[in-house]
Amino acid sequence: MATVRASVRGALLLLLAVARVAEVAGGLAPGSAGALCCNHSKDNQMCRDVCEQIFSSKSESRLKHLLQRAPDYCPETMVEIWNCMNSSVPGVFKKSDGWVGLGCCELAIALECRQACKQNISLSSWFTLSMFSYPFSAPKASSKNDISKICRKEYENALFSCISRNEMGSVCCSYAGHHTNCREYCQAIFRTDSSPGPSQIKAVENYCASISPQLIHCVNNYTQSYPMRNPTDSLYCCDRAEDHACQTACKRILMSKKTEMEIVDGLIEGCKTQPLPQDPLWQCFLESSQSVHPGVTVHPPPSTGLDGAKLHCCSKANTSTCRELCTKLYSMSWGNTQSWQEFDRFCEYNPVEVSMLTCLADVREPCQLGCRNLTYCTNFNNRPTELFRSCNAQSDQGAMNDMKLWERGSIKMPFISIPVLDIKKCQPEMWKAVACSLQIKPCHSKSRGSIICKSDCVEILKKCGDQNRFPEDHTAESICELLSPTDDLENCIPLDTYLRPSTLGNIVEEVTHPCNPNPCPANELCEVNRKGCPSGDPCFPYSCVQGCKLGEASDFIVRQGTLIQVPSSAGEVGCYKICSCGQSGLLENCMEMHCIDLQKSCIVGGKRKSHGTSFKVDCNVCSCFAGSLVCSTRLCLSEHSAEDDRRAFTGLPCNCADQFVPVCGQNGRTYPSACIARCVGLQDHQFEFGSCISKDPCHPNPCQKTQRCVPRPQVCLTTVDKFGCSQYECVPRQLACDQVRDPVCDTDHVEHNNLCTLYQRGKSLSYQGPCQPFCRATEPVCGHNGETYSSVCAAYSERVAIDYYGPCQAVGVLSEYSSVAECAAVRCPSLPATGCKAVTPPGACCPLCAGMLRVLFDKEKLDTIAKVTNKKPITVLEILQKIRMHVSVPQCDVFGYFSIESEIVILIVPVDHYPKALQIEACNKEAEKIESLINSDSPTLAAHVPLSALIISQVQVSSSLPAAGVRARPPCRSGCLLLLSLGLALHLLWTHN
Repeated sequence: MATVRASVRGALLLLLAVARVAEVAGGLAPGSAGALCCNHSKDNQMCRDVCEQIFSSKSESRLKHLLQRAPDYCPETMVEIWNCMNSSVPGVFKKSDGWVGLGCCELAIALECRQACKQNISLSSWFTLSMFSYPFSAPKASSKNDISKICRKEYENALFSCISRNEMGSVCCSYAGHHTNCREYCQAIFRTDSSPGPSQIKAVENYCASISPQLIHCVNNYTQSYPMRNPTDSLYCCDRAEDHACQTACKRILMSKKTEMEIVDGLIEGCKTQPLPQDPLWQCFLESSQSVHPGVTVHPPPSTGLDGAKLHCCSKANTSTCRELCTKLYSMSWGNTQSWQEFDRFCEYNPVEVSMLTCLADVREPCQLGCRNLTYCTNFNNRPTELFRSCNAQSDQGAMNDMKLWERGSIKMPFISIPVLDIKKCQPEMWKAVACSLQIKPCHSKSRGSIICKSDCVEILKKCGDQNRFPEDHTAESICELLSPTDDLENCIPLDTYLRPSTLGNIVEEVTHPCNPNPCPANELCEVNRKGCPSGDPCFPYSCVQGCKLGEASDFIVRQGTLIQVPSSAGEVGCYKICSCGQSGLLENCMEMHCIDLQKSCIVGGKRKSHGTSFKVDCNVCSCFAGSLVCSTRLCLSEHSAEDDRRAFTGLPCNCADQFVPVCGQNGRTYPSACIARCVGLQDHQFEFGSCISKDPCHPNPCQKTQRCVPRPQVCLTTVDKFGCSQYECVPRQLACDQVRDPVCDTDHVEHNNLCTLYQRGKSLSYQGPCQPFCRATEPVCGHNGETYSSVCAAYSERVAIDYYGPCQAVGVLSEYSSVAECAAVRCPSLPATGCKAVTPPGACCPLCAGMLRVLFDKEKLDTIAKVTNKKPITVLEILQKIRMHVSVPQCDVFGYFSIESEIVILIVPVDHYPKALQIEACNKEAEKIESLINSDSPTLAAHVPLSALIISQVQVSSSLPAAGVRARPPCRSGCLLLLSLGLALHLLWTHN
């Protein structure tokens, strides 16, 4: 009989089927074959229910489904019922479509072996069960179906090992029957190619010994061939514990206890919780043992430290003690027990270390939009535009477990125990909101904090705290001063929000979160699919891509092929290296950068400003970066300025006239006039009259005869004299093009499979991506960057959003005091949304519904990055592409440009034809999240090259309004509305940048 590997999803489906057993017409007639078979399961009600459904089913597909799931509830040890069903129901012993070895097929090296494996050929004749004693015999495949005749074992070690392990696991774990916890722990033994750890084996013994001695015997036979591991190899698992007291206890136990019994018992006592497969701590012990199996390669520790992402946070410590402890814990070797205890005591709850602690929280659990599908903390569901760190089933279960512990009359914190009255009677809903908030961790888009507000803390402790048993010299106020020291709504969570369900209801479907919860395997990165499905084929709204972890003990994953900035492995403050994420899944080719002196300060107006601080000078935003002052270059005018100054004020750099006579700078940026180009630092020989897009960089042809010149417009942020900023690329002339599909559209509106094919046919490129019917006619549009594009599609292929219909003719608004005389002639599109107070990007004429970021960067650092990597310029497009990876809502997309005030302007724009208020709000929240990550130098962004050069950001969002549609100016012809609404939707079909 083929054993079906259990799955949670399958169990749930079957439970639903069992719940509907009453709907099966007729039931089983007494004395029928079905009734006689099912009587063999009278001591197992779940098995009996399934059995009755099998014999009652009148649908072939339903019967097949039930037969596949039956082994989950009727273990193979129930020989009588299986023999009976085998003789009564055709097909019971046919091998199921869910063959346990099927997931191993991709490990096959030879193509014919992989194909045979995917055809679900049985390995049973190769895999012998002689090492076990079973009350049944395994099915045997005929020789022609024997996979070992097609796949050579000497070449396919990984495949055979995987299948062997899965089939062993399927057989062993089938003894668990319907006992879910026992089955989960059993399956964890066989889930990976790692040696089972003592805690894994002990967990199986604890949960399965009383259920099935055969299962224990089966598992023991499998695990005895593996050598025991050093408990300290699992130290990094302790960081998975949600409770900091548990983290401390875990590290102490692993470094002091030797036997698995001592370790498991110590963890249960120290963490005040039983092992749960959903608990991240126990899950880590179950799944991440390091392999010592022969033939399995164990990679040496990377040169990035144990956790390069957390090591980045150590430089944010305010005290030298915490900085040194943090560095010791996350650099090349784990700290000792004393180091962990000292870090918990002096740093983990120290209010002055909020920057470091928030950074560590970002690494462990980044704030993500959306929460749903919770079964206990249901008031947190249906909140698609709110941020949470840990909206998942494990935290949901954790909140319920916390409530049960608190019902015993005490809330144990790492540094204080709080006695409470009977919380089942005193404010139970508020306590539930507290438990859920601490577990689900709602976080603010700006501060990313996850603590409850002080007033809520004081209120609940005054009402329900057992004040007679409070620790000496403590009151509700003093306790809350330790736990929740603020009532600032930008830094704390008001419980009132979660005392009632969300009011959004079904409209939450207007905003989706494909990567939350994460659907990808542990070693892969989830990315939102913004390209849509090719040729209308069905596909997922996300893709899982290979990645690298930032260290042996890190869960922080970066995309394969990207450049990453990590601190030096020794943890020296301000010292970094740039590494690439290689095909091996490891960081490699690391290159040291010059260390930055973070102790250097800036003197501004006679006052000292330390590194990393930001402040305003008149209307400009400034930041001190390693002793250098970086400021925006806005022209300022105050409300107290003289009338003559007001009349002469244009708002443009150097107060240049608001005349639009464009010039093209060597950096690839079109400036509205020569005056502005000179004002931003360009010499006369560094720009020429006319817009950059009007220039043909391939005339005269700068390439060799064997090469083709391809225009590649780009705006460079690095120093042009050092790294250049060519607007073309020389590519080899190929006789034959490959068949890789990367569609492009030519100027005749004909689509080609890729750029090579287009040029081979002698055509000219119009834009990247499939040809769109909206862009068939050449209808010029003006981008926010002041560049005129031949179509919406051409602009979008450069990640530039549209300001208005028609060629660029004006320089727009830069200041609330600047005049907009030339914009008066522009006819702006109607805003396609209700409930939006629009924002106007700097230099644009027309407002739009979007979240807008104005970002300052360190040009010197960009130059350094370019120097140590590929010696190529770093462009605006690179920045936008990287930022885009951090926008998790597919209903929002990223556009931007380099402003004439030397800022990077990033727009997070709704992409639907007529965006709903909820979608606009989601884009606003994404913008606020990105702003906070930039301003806090969070490794979530700063680990990615070149985003580490971004210093400070200001956000402006299109706030929601109850009123219906807003019009900025009289509408132009219908083409304007079509331009914005349809243009924004195009990215769903063909975004390639």
